[in-house]
Amino acid sequence: MADFRSIADRIADDIAAGRLRPGQRLPPQRWFARRHRVAPSTAGRVYGELVRRGLVVGEVGRGTFVRAAPPAAQGRALVETATVAPVNLELNYPSAPGQSELLAPVLAPLLRPDVLTEALRPGAADGTPAAREAAARLLAVPGWRPEPDRFLFTGNARQAIAAALASLVRPGGRVGVEELTYPLVKEIAARLGVVLVPLAGDAEGVRPDAIAAAHRAAPLSALYLQPTLHNPTSVTTGEDRRRELGLFVVGLGLPVVEDRIWSFLHPDAVPLAVHAPGLVHVVDGLSKRVAPGLAVGFLVVPEHRTREAAAAVRSGGWSAGRFAVEAAVRWTQEGVVRQLVEHKRADAARRQAILAEHLDGFVVRTDPRAYYAWWELPAPWRADAFTAAAAAHGIAVTPGAAFAVDPHRTPDAVRLGLASAPERELARALRVLAAVAAAGPAASGMG
Repeated sequence: MADFRSIADRIADDIAAGRLRPGQRLPPQRWFARRHRVAPSTAGRVYGELVRRGLVVGEVGRGTFVRAAPPAAQGRALVETATVAPVNLELNYPSAPGQSELLAPVLAPLLRPDVLTEALRPGAADGTPAAREAAARLLAVPGWRPEPDRFLFTGNARQAIAAALASLVRPGGRVGVEELTYPLVKEIAARLGVVLVPLAGDAEGVRPDAIAAAHRAAPLSALYLQPTLHNPTSVTTGEDRRRELGLFVVGLGLPVVEDRIWSFLHPDAVPLAVHAPGLVHVVDGLSKRVAPGLAVGFLVVPEHRTREAAAAVRSGGWSAGRFAVEAAVRWTQEGVVRQLVEHKRADAARRQAILAEHLDGFVVRTDPRAYYAWWELPAPWRADAFTAAAAAHGIAVTPGAAFAVDPHRTPDAVRLGLASAPERELARALRVLAAVAAAGPAASGMG
């Protein structure tokens, strides 16, 4: 069996000799294991040893990068502005002050033995009548109120996406998505054996002609779209384009999975489902509105598809726990969710102001209502090198490659999650990132 330390020594030699340069991404551990003919556990120990030696930085889901060399004297001032404590701008779960104090009293009745016994029974895919009615009220916006009998409940919004796609697309089927998309959709597609097809867009979102071209090349089975506060770019499709898309998919008979997980921050954006009610499957959830630890996902399906979608929820093991559903019902009925949403809208606006102050002069795509921003890095920065440089300063950002559907077209941009870090830490991290970007790769040992 190969000794992991000797393998780590060889990688260290490659870094010292410049064969592996600062900012360069190491292969995923499973690929590394195959290439070096070692067990995946050994590969993990190699990577752990390299981290221990301070030669690489990385986190699960983002990648592992060769760490920057100690900056030269001319970069010393930049180093001294680095953050003291790590700041994670990959995580993006908003939280309200006093959130637990708001949530806890509503849960108290659920803890009565007779109520708790019922709440701990297995949950059904279609929830309960009270849950369906509460969810319909929660998701309603001017111009759209979903029918309660169209609701299915999953453990979170990711599971709702998986269930919708599993019910619509057979293995090997093609699903059209924006060129930049929610990273976990790529994982869902891989597990389902589904092929994602990148669709070109513009300032209004995905273009109908791009859908038509992809469909002509080989028929698409469905679309997955984020027309409201698209993650990562924050683009919201205008009403005229939504109407055009609705007419277009109706003409093709093409189902759509519409992700509205961030729509609570932009309540004026009417769902695409309004324009194609027989085709659009709406996904939403509570993880961003309330908290990720006790989440519930919502899937609103066209009337004729309830049975197929419910079967997919059950077969995937994606049904929501009944306790979580009961908690969600009570939080909604008591107005707690509404209070949290109001706070988070104001919070997002404050954080956008912090972003605008510290990244003024850079090319940043965002929306004043959003909890994230897409930063198009100044030349000659590459996204992987900048991500490694940020990590060397204790700041985690998400490189553009995580969102790119086409692995050969990865933008030199990073997504900044604004929701999780305390405001003071967010400001400090953005100030450091701005200094890193302005100084250039050479000052960070990435040149």
